[in-house]
Amino acid sequence: MAGRRHRGSSRSNTSSRRNTSRSTRAELQFPVSRVDHYLREGNYSRRLSSSAPVFLAGVLEYIASNILDLAGEEAHANGRKRISPEHVYQVVENNQQLHELFGNPRSLGEEMSELSED
Repeated sequence: MAGRRHRGSSRSNTSSRRNTSRSTRAELQFPVSRVDHYLREGNYSRRLSSSAPVFLAGVLEYIASNILDLAGEEAHANGRKRISPEHVYQVVENNQQLHELFGNPRSLGEEMSELSED
């Protein structure tokens, strides 16, 4: 019995690594692998560096975080505890940079309703 090893003891000595996602390695909440898939699927370029989807996922997470933070403040100012689409719309309308980035967010909804009527 003294010479026998436990099952798990030999594995702890070897260099077994758990698979960690690229999102975890970059400390992001947005899925880096999915962004990579969409970049490759979209044929935006013939070649794509390994850091491009990580950077883009970081930028998207930063923008989403800022929008949700401002929408939360807008909801709190209106006496609400939950963020509604109207709060997000007000944030995009009131913030000059976001308004330039997204354009007129209501125009897309109006175009979709016009298409469904036809």
